[in-house]
Amino acid sequence: MAAPATTTAPPARAVNTSAMVAALCLSGTVVALQQTLVVPLLPDFPEILGTTTGNASWLVTSTLLVGAVATPIVSRLADMIGKRRMMVVCMLVMVAGSVIAALRPNFALVVTGRALQGFAAALIPVGISILRDELPREKVPSAVALMSATLGIGGGIGLPASGLIYEHLGWQAIFWGSAAIGVALIVAVLVIVPESAIRTRGRFDYLGAVLLSVALTSLLLAISKGGTWGWTSERTLGLFLVALVILVVWVPFELRVNQPIVDIRTSTRRPVLLTNIASLLVGFAMFGNLLATTQQLQLPVSTGYGFGTTVVVAGLYMLPSSLAMVVFAPVSAGIIRRSGAKITLIIGCLLLAVGYVARVFLTAAVWQVILGATIVSVGTAIGYAAMPTLIMRAVPITETASANGLNTLLRAVGTSTSSAAVAAALSSVTIDVDGATLPSLEAFQDIFWIAAVASLVAAAVAFALPPPQRLAAGAGISEPAKAVPDGEVKGEGREHEIVVRGVVLHDDRRPIRHAVVSVLSTEGESVDWSRADNDGSYSVVLPGPGRYIVVSSAEGWAPRSEILEFTGAATKQHIRLTEPLSLCGTITTGGRPLGQALVSVTRPTGESVATVRTDLAGHYRIPVPPTGRYILTVVDPHTQWVRSRQVPIIAAQSNTVDIDVESDDLSAAARHVLPGVGL
Repeated sequence: MAAPATTTAPPARAVNTSAMVAALCLSGTVVALQQTLVVPLLPDFPEILGTTTGNASWLVTSTLLVGAVATPIVSRLADMIGKRRMMVVCMLVMVAGSVIAALRPNFALVVTGRALQGFAAALIPVGISILRDELPREKVPSAVALMSATLGIGGGIGLPASGLIYEHLGWQAIFWGSAAIGVALIVAVLVIVPESAIRTRGRFDYLGAVLLSVALTSLLLAISKGGTWGWTSERTLGLFLVALVILVVWVPFELRVNQPIVDIRTSTRRPVLLTNIASLLVGFAMFGNLLATTQQLQLPVSTGYGFGTTVVVAGLYMLPSSLAMVVFAPVSAGIIRRSGAKITLIIGCLLLAVGYVARVFLTAAVWQVILGATIVSVGTAIGYAAMPTLIMRAVPITETASANGLNTLLRAVGTSTSSAAVAAALSSVTIDVDGATLPSLEAFQDIFWIAAVASLVAAAVAFALPPPQRLAAGAGISEPAKAVPDGEVKGEGREHEIVVRGVVLHDDRRPIRHAVVSVLSTEGESVDWSRADNDGSYSVVLPGPGRYIVVSSAEGWAPRSEILEFTGAATKQHIRLTEPLSLCGTITTGGRPLGQALVSVTRPTGESVATVRTDLAGHYRIPVPPTGRYILTVVDPHTQWVRSRQVPIIAAQSNTVDIDVESDDLSAAARHVLPGVGL
């Protein structure tokens, strides 16, 4: 990999933050529109396109699959080559897909166009990352909350809007409209949104991207089509097996590659891992509300609990829940600022559970169904608002897009699983109405109970998140990095940000892989951190010039901390770790140094760890092994006497074990007399 660049961010141009937030949130709404665009048309598409009902479902499945695969790849590229650039690329692909789908009533072309529209799914994580880079810190929570809510907002608007357009202008007008919106947003993003100078350098992980794409496609295809093909069919089980095998290969590969498509080490950190698990569960719970509500509203009145509405009317009934997400986006930001992102996520999950329990019993009237659906949407809005904040607080600033991309991907896995679960429940618990087999009320109640349980589990996962880092009393704000309480992402004063790059080196100038570099303000508040790649390269983002505490650590090395002064002109900072951690000591005999003695370390299970000889002063030194208990054996080169001692090792520090052969011999004899007495 090429040496890290030494350039700093150019002076930021004047940005209309309100216009930028509006443009990015509209882009996020487009994502949800692509997911619900064709839902009202699915019953008619078999006739329009001359295909079967099963084939017509690919108009939804193809968008879902491509969106899931594209999100982590586009997000990683956004961190590497530019966030605005990748947003524009995604929208260009979406516009191309819309035009292809609108050209003619050909099934293959429409499916191809729908697949290309799936690229829009990456707009939300990339847009959230842009908000972090460009907005003043105090405005980030509310903007992120609003953009997170756009997924539900667009979904609620898309159902009635596409139905109305289809009835009055025809099915192709839906795709032409999508293309026109995409073109308008491309212009808006190019004019309004600045390109972030915060980048992750390195080479793109092509093989990792291919492996992840195949694994995700196999997994989501099995989940999406399992109900149609049969969950125990060879095709479904084969796809699950392919996904499992590839993931087993992919994870170790990502741990070794220099610039992984997904940073496994960062993703398995407790805050990131638990937030992603909660995202999957909330995505599962949220999507059940959309699917079940529209179907319940459309079922015949003769079922005893249906309301016989059309698709368009059912979509209009969903508007209150969509508007609730708009209203509660700023409320969510206020909760984050006052109570922290962790508490906000717990509140959102608990509201989801309350809403679904209410839905079990509120079935007698349309207003009751709308009320239950709206409570669920409020919980979704609050929960979704907290997740990007939790992610951005726990990952390096240079990886915010890719980290949010993974979080968005897991939401998609949750929604896909929810879709399969809803379909299974509605098809397995049925009643006969006028000769037709329809879902029973108990089927919907089962869905609501399952979603409520998923919401409670998500709340429990959120509760297990580590507590936020609190500030010491009296922390001043005159330092370069101000306080960063829970609920606020790292970094402020975006126009003065400095990207610092460098290499973590051995004392002999060889790079140290996977070292961790943490930057603190002089008051002790966290600023940013980075994990060095295989070439020892790291990068951190500072909110401005000034003095910072830089703490560096790596496995097998004593940590180093220093206070460094950074200016806008100096952005390359190499770090040297000079003290390797070791197991060391002195071997003596009768108090005299024992030179050339053989010192061997083995595990209690028999494996050899290391063998060295002492110098003329009797000193030995061995790289510190992993934490555990070991057998240290000493061989006197003159008498060939052998002595062994069990020693505990702590890998995070150097360990000193001195042995006098003669006194150790006496201690060994004493142990024969007094079993159980240790050295």
